[in-house]
Amino acid sequence: MRILVIEDEETLARLIESRLKRENYDVDVALDGDTGLMEALRGIYDLIILDVMLPGTSGFDILSALKKQRISSKVIMLTARGALEDRLHGLKAGADDYVTKPFHLEELAARVSVQLRREEEGRRTAGDLELADQSNLLVCRTTGKSIELSAKELAVMDYLLSHPQQILSRDQILDRVWGLDSDVTANNLEAYLSFLRRKLHAIGSAAAIKAVRGLGYRLETGNA
Repeated sequence: MRILVIEDEETLARLIESRLKRENYDVDVALDGDTGLMEALRGIYDLIILDVMLPGTSGFDILSALKKQRISSKVIMLTARGALEDRLHGLKAGADDYVTKPFHLEELAARVSVQLRREEEGRRTAGDLELADQSNLLVCRTTGKSIELSAKELAVMDYLLSHPQQILSRDQILDRVWGLDSDVTANNLEAYLSFLRRKLHAIGSAAAIKAVRGLGYRLETGNA
């Protein structure tokens, strides 16, 4: 699981980073709103811890941009302001949880665990497709057919299913599945996408993985 911490108080940001890494999460940190917005819109994070009061772009504006771009990352908002209207603003804007400063790191870690556990326990679905992580099976709900995916095929399909109808760049997919430091090339990605296209055909799904020239790839879910 990958987490982005957007927090301008560097000492606090590093404490959060250190605590979450103890849970074996991959954690990146952005110390201002503009950098945080750029990182968040990459769409590679399972969860974003987002401060409201940031230099540059505010936390609420970042949250708004995420929803506008249909980025599916879970969002936990942090703020020193405890007013009810501020909490309601964040939740109504689409935040999944809200933590008021000061807080205990253990409480934040627990809230992160709850959000990510909900994500893991739920089956990923889009169109006529359903992905069961526990069994590595991709299922077509229309035909009832299923097919087993390799670990990397599963990771790529999970990412595509979490962003149906959305164009994802090669770099987004490579970063999300293989990591920033990987030497995996675009040719490797093309090979996995080819494998997945064949498996979609084999189970009779109406979904298709389309290449969008110069931009990336999109999972089109058909009319299901």
